[in-house]
Amino acid sequence: MASNDPLHGKTLERILQDLVATVGWKKMAQTIPVRCFMFDPSVKSSLVFLRRTPWARKQVEELYVQSLTQISRSNPVKPPAPDRPAAVLTPRPS
Repeated sequence: MASNDPLHGKTLERILQDLVATVGWKKMAQTIPVRCFMFDPSVKSSLVFLRRTPWARKQVEELYVQSLTQISRSNPVKPPAPDRPAAVLTPRPS
């Protein structure tokens, strides 16, 4: 049974990467004014801060849920690759 929770199965690192790709550090810093987003931002430093600061993590998760429509537009679902490459048809000599 599928979960209705949009955060289900998402790591904090994946959430941050998606937000940086769609929203950007500047907008994240304006929305959630914390030093790890405002000054020399990186995923690594943000992960350390967010794992130790529950209120900030909650705000990041809420921002992620709000921006899911942008994220889904920028990362369209691709069909799975076939198990083997498609056959190449070459014409037979007459």
